[in-house]
Amino acid sequence: MLKKEYDIIVVGAGPAGTVAARYAAMQGVDVLVLEKDRDVGYPVRCAEAISKRNVVQFIEPNDKWIAAKINKYAFISPNGKEVVIEFDEENGYVLERRIFDYELGKLATEAGAHIQTRVYVNGLILEGEKVCGVKAEYQGEQIEIRSKIVIGADGVESRVGRWAGIKTHIDFREMEACFQVTATNINNVDSHTLYFYLGSNYAPGGYFWVFPKGDKTANIGLGVSGDTGKKRSALSYLNENMERFYPNASVLTQVAGGVPCALTLERISGDGIMLVGDAARQVNPLTGGGIGSGMIGGKVAGEIAGKAIKSNNLKLIDKYRDKWMKERGKSHLIFDRLKEGIFNLSDEEFNDIIEKLLRIPKEKRTLGKFFVTALAKKPSLIIDVAKVYVV
Repeated sequence: MLKKEYDIIVVGAGPAGTVAARYAAMQGVDVLVLEKDRDVGYPVRCAEAISKRNVVQFIEPNDKWIAAKINKYAFISPNGKEVVIEFDEENGYVLERRIFDYELGKLATEAGAHIQTRVYVNGLILEGEKVCGVKAEYQGEQIEIRSKIVIGADGVESRVGRWAGIKTHIDFREMEACFQVTATNINNVDSHTLYFYLGSNYAPGGYFWVFPKGDKTANIGLGVSGDTGKKRSALSYLNENMERFYPNASVLTQVAGGVPCALTLERISGDGIMLVGDAARQVNPLTGGGIGSGMIGGKVAGEIAGKAIKSNNLKLIDKYRDKWMKERGKSHLIFDRLKEGIFNLSDEEFNDIIEKLLRIPKEKRTLGKFFVTALAKKPSLIIDVAKVYVV
């Protein structure tokens, strides 16, 4: 049963939303999470890969939502040569997002938040420019629920943000056009390796990925730049790659969409409103990965929102963007510069990079050396590499 008023309403029950709810509820405030779909974590709209360090700070790893434990990264050049970077221990996972998102929802509930699915938020309660709650359709009726703070976790081009007067529109040139299938009967894929294919023959201006999910199954997809996607669809590139590498695969699921590979919005909060996750552009602009950084954004927002309610000082919301930038946003500035350097390389340059990496002894290869080698002709970016990787 929904009440007529809460301290905080979170719109969207993805990882960023439920983590925001959890960290707000942990401070003893009244939190409601509204999800428009029938299930938390459905439909899955991502490649499901995440680093271990981004998981362990929020939830204890558990085999029931880990499809694959990763300790190797393979980079394949346009001419087909492969270099593998291996770690001594697992440093990442391919998730079963549906189960993972459920578990994050349970943690939010254990902290005191209430989650309700199948509630379609279709507007905000506004008093001037101040956000005072949401309007929604629930069980066939139009309802209004008031709150002191609304947190929008409703994805890229957030409607919640737009209704609050925040510019959430994204230019197509800042979007990666993506298409992914979960396919089975996949051979020659190591269950502990993430595969990245680089070059115009796989995915111009982006990359083609194969992320294992165990038992001859994998998430296989690609992202191409918005400019490229306007000329030729991501699906056509994916079909070509599937025919080339996995002609006997069966497709279990498929998903298409745009990934915002842009920097954090200039404004991610306002009077009674905060945005988290894709809604705030808290996505790694180099990889397009958004689960981990979205959870970090959710934690920052949830903690600030909870403190603002407890101290009866909603002005604390104004500190949100600075705190996010300190926690993760500044590293996204660096990843954005690296993206520009990497994805403008020619096929010949990618071939040369892989050749050079193959000459490095296997035990001395690192992700930092990959980027240093790739950006050797752009020395200003080497400093950026040093800031985010241990070389």
